[in-house]
Amino acid sequence: MDVEPLQTMEGHSVPTIRQQSVFIENRVGQLLRLTRLFDQSDIRILAVSVVYSVDCAIARMVLDDPDQGYKVLTEAGFQISETELIAVSLPHGKRALLHTWAALLDGEINIYYTYPLLVRPRGCAAIAVHPDNIEQAVRVLRDRKFDVLDQQDLLDARDD
Repeated sequence: MDVEPLQTMEGHSVPTIRQQSVFIENRVGQLLRLTRLFDQSDIRILAVSVVYSVDCAIARMVLDDPDQGYKVLTEAGFQISETELIAVSLPHGKRALLHTWAALLDGEINIYYTYPLLVRPRGCAAIAVHPDNIEQAVRVLRDRKFDVLDQQDLLDARDD
């Protein structure tokens, strides 16, 4: 019996970025090994967060070219999982995170995790956020005049 790939009627109509979670052994030098894979390419790591456990680690990365990055990582034998996140420009001022979290709480959005971007899209500090509901989170943030970024915004910011 032939099985067709599963497809949905429509994808996200909101701006998202792609995160690649790479499973690595919890051994000395593995993070360097992972990072060196991109040394001979034009792929840049735009955000990274590493979560360690006793026997393995998960390196969550946002790359400027996630398709090419996926290819490089799988060819090197790494196990990868992909997830969509949102990227949000932080408002200026010392209470930027407070205002961002308050807006999401107001919309009853749960945040699973977040980490900063290493680039400044549109000249502003920005964070990657994994909310429980992407569409609702984007709607809430936009209603409150936050700038929600997409993968192209990150690509444009890599040379800033």
